[in-house]
Amino acid sequence: MVDFVIPPPSVAAVPVAGGGAFPVRRVYCVGRNYAEHAREMGSDPDREPPFFFMKPADALVIDGADMPYPPQSNSLHHEMELVVALSEGGVDIQEADALRHVWGYAAGLDMTRRDLQNAAKKEGKPWDMGKAFDASAPIGLMVPAAKIGHPSRGLIELKVNGQVRQTSDLSKMIWDIPETIAYLSRLVRLAPGDLIFTGTPEGVAAVERGDLLEGVVAGVGTVRTRIV
Repeated sequence: MVDFVIPPPSVAAVPVAGGGAFPVRRVYCVGRNYAEHAREMGSDPDREPPFFFMKPADALVIDGADMPYPPQSNSLHHEMELVVALSEGGVDIQEADALRHVWGYAAGLDMTRRDLQNAAKKEGKPWDMGKAFDASAPIGLMVPAAKIGHPSRGLIELKVNGQVRQTSDLSKMIWDIPETIAYLSRLVRLAPGDLIFTGTPEGVAAVERGDLLEGVVAGVGTVRTRIV
């Protein structure tokens, strides 16, 4: 046994529909994976290679818990996403084999300190403090692919205080799930417990303290949090 000099951190985990929990190793996020969102962010939606950023595993917010409004920001934005959970890893995964690496799916929110992100972009600096802050990744229940299959189309939608803010279809992803897994596996060695947030459709906007966010991915599940 390792003799730790301080208590080791607990393992981050996402509750599974029907019982149990999915342990989380790393959280990868795909940027600008819907053309209309790329346009609203001022980018060319042509099929450029995907790019990725990360969030810490302990940024996950589970069980519908409240999300605290983050410090040092006056522009907190929602980004509704489908989340992929891996049960197998590897490098140079082929697209044709990618889905067998998937354990399941969840609905999630990539919350963003847009003012910090925009300032970092302007100065050519990393996005980390705009994306990877505490409690920046609310997530719903994980559901196994063995039960629901592998969603490639269907509604993805977010309501804020009951009003629709984002609505689109999974089929509008620029890079689909097998392509994303294959490409990412050429950059890093993927492993069991990795999550991939697959990008957000158009309609991202600011939220305030007290706002209730309720998202759904058809055939997968929901995510819910209140900004406090």
